[in-house]
Amino acid sequence: MRIINENEFEATIANGVVLVDFFATWCGPCKMLTPVLEELSEELAGKIEIVKVDVDQSNNLAMRFGIMSVPTMMIFKNGEAVGTLQGYAPKQQLLGKLQQYL
Repeated sequence: MRIINENEFEATIANGVVLVDFFATWCGPCKMLTPVLEELSEELAGKIEIVKVDVDQSNNLAMRFGIMSVPTMMIFKNGEAVGTLQGYAPKQQLLGKLQQYL
């Protein structure tokens, strides 16, 4: 799972299903979510790409998508936003949400 910046964003979300985790390094729930996303990234490899955006480093992206709190996860399919999840979520809840976009 990689951290992307504004320069990589459009190319990253352009094809397939991509979960973007908008996070901050100082955010406790974000830190709790990271291992869950790492597991999902391994389990769903080849089906869904999971990437992270640091809102402090890429605040233009955060403003563009109206990210007011972290963690906020957005699901993109072929470049279009199709879903949003806010706050920490357990693995099974995230998996259920992601499977509807496969």
